[in-house]
Amino acid sequence: DAVTAVSGSGPAYVFHLIEALAAAGAAEGLAPDLAMRLARATVCGAGELAHQSAEDAATLRRNVTSPGGTTAAALAVLMDEAEGLAPLMRRAVAAAAARSRALAG
Repeated sequence: DAVTAVSGSGPAYVFHLIEALAAAGAAEGLAPDLAMRLARATVCGAGELAHQSAEDAATLRRNVTSPGGTTAAALAVLMDEAEGLAPLMRRAVAAAAARSRALAG
């Protein structure tokens, strides 16, 4: 079901995000151990801010994005309507939800 797909499987999605972010940093020349430390700290810090803040995630994202800056360039890729993170997450959550329903019988 949707709860299992978002909350039950969600930690694995975040852990894979850390892996992917670290791998991307290493591909750009960071030492792999440094890339992993940076990725872990980034996800931890962003998660804590999201948890503690009264602002919604979209507002937090906008607050750390300078127009025309490096974050905006990355978000243009991640927020692509056809190939970005949102459609990928929809497919992943749908797959987990379908599997949850199948397992429930």
